[in-house]
Amino acid sequence: MGEILLQLNNISVVYSNVIQVLKGVSLSVARGHIVSLLGSNGAGKTTTLKAISGLLKPENGEVTDGDIIFNGVNIQNQAPEFITRQGIIQVLEGRQPFKYLTIEENLRVGTATRPGKPYKEDLEMVYHYFPALVKRKKALAGYCSGGELQMLVIGRALMAHPQLLMLDEPSLGLAPLVVQEIFRIIKKINEEHATTIVLVEQNANMALQVAHYGYVMENGKIVMEGTAQELSDNPDVKEFYLGMAASGIAKSYKDVKSYRRRKRWL
Repeated sequence: MGEILLQLNNISVVYSNVIQVLKGVSLSVARGHIVSLLGSNGAGKTTTLKAISGLLKPENGEVTDGDIIFNGVNIQNQAPEFITRQGIIQVLEGRQPFKYLTIEENLRVGTATRPGKPYKEDLEMVYHYFPALVKRKKALAGYCSGGELQMLVIGRALMAHPQLLMLDEPSLGLAPLVVQEIFRIIKKINEEHATTIVLVEQNANMALQVAHYGYVMENGKIVMEGTAQELSDNPDVKEFYLGMAASGIAKSYKDVKSYRRRKRWL
């Protein structure tokens, strides 16, 4: 896999000292790679990202067991501001801008972790990847479309010069053509800047097209892992996440759900 940038070693996460969400999750992220976390709603994907970024604490969550090692530093249960300054930037699900700031002002917020540094070249970089934002840069973010907001929040994260960029459901609620464009840009960012990316997605087909490696989560556990090609070719992944039968013919959602009892890992 190459040099390991992020390592999760058998971590468990509990909310409110009662509810266990993650149960011994271990995974590795190689520097410069895109790693995808796949799974259904409630599988523990977002909780895994928040355990890494330190955003569990505001939700009364805690890593109770295991280690999270980033760049050789143990970061579990550290404050979010400490983790952000290590170079880990999470783009939250739901596209949350500062609605009363303009597009460009929102982008400049991304430089808060490196005050006093020049940012104009970074703005040009973001506008290069997301040209749709150029003509809207003086518009209030609250008036932008869903696709524009997704471009904005990814661009804002890039302004922070992340070593590790974590994207939570970037395709959620977007039109298919916009989803294709977003994923094309994610792949381009990785290729041109060697940015390490952890991608949480329910759209397994799109995620596996851009990822180098992937993990499948169920009920707070990692149940399968492999290269993107290995997961794409796996018959269980095809049936449960890609909606395809072994023959390659698309199945209806109702038919796919009926196969749940056959999951070998449950």
